[in-house]
Amino acid sequence: MIAHLKGRLDSTGIDHAVIDVGGVGYLVGASARTLAAIGPVGEAAMLHTEMLVAEDSIRLVGFARAEERDWFRLLTGVQGVGSRVALAILSALDTQEIARAVSAQDKAMVARANGVGPKLAERIVRELKDKVGTVALGPAAAAQVVPVGASADAVSALLNLGFRPAEAANAVGAAEEDLGPGATLDALVRLALRKAAK
Repeated sequence: MIAHLKGRLDSTGIDHAVIDVGGVGYLVGASARTLAAIGPVGEAAMLHTEMLVAEDSIRLVGFARAEERDWFRLLTGVQGVGSRVALAILSALDTQEIARAVSAQDKAMVARANGVGPKLAERIVRELKDKVGTVALGPAAAAQVVPVGASADAVSALLNLGFRPAEAANAVGAAEEDLGPGATLDALVRLALRKAAK
C-alpha cells in the first residue's frame, strides 16, 4: 500500500496530478481542493494517498491533508458512493463543512456536490452520523474538528515564518503523520519546523 508520495509536481489536469518521484511519474486522482493546495508545477509536492485496487485496474487518489483521506475512506464506505462521488464531495466541501453537515444531518449541503442527489445525500449524512459523532457539543465531534483547525493553523504559522505553501503543507503533513490525529497546534508547529529544517 502506498500511504503518501513525496516528489516534484510534474503536471495537473482537471481531476488529477502527476507526481514525479525519482523519475517515475505517478498519476494521482484528486479533488479540486487538493489540486488548488498542492502548489505550482515544478515545485516539491507531497500527497497523502489511497490505493484503489479493482479487478481490472489500480488507481491512486491523493489528498493535500490526511483528514481529507480519512473522509474519503468514510464516504466511500457508504453504499452508492464511489471514488468519483467522494472526490466531488471533497471538492465542494472542506472537511469541517462535511463534519458540520453530517452532525446537523444537513443533506442539502452534501447535495451541493456534483453527482449527489437528495436520496444519496440523505443516505450519506444518515450512515456517517454514527461513525463521526453528533453535533459539535459532544467530544466526538470536537475530536473531528480540532485536528483540522490545528493543522490549518500550523500551516499558517509556517507561512508567516516565510516558508512556501508547498513546504509548509509538506512539513505539517509529515508532522501530523508522526504525531497522530489528536496533535496540538504547538506540537505540530514544533515538529513541522524540525521536519522543514532537514
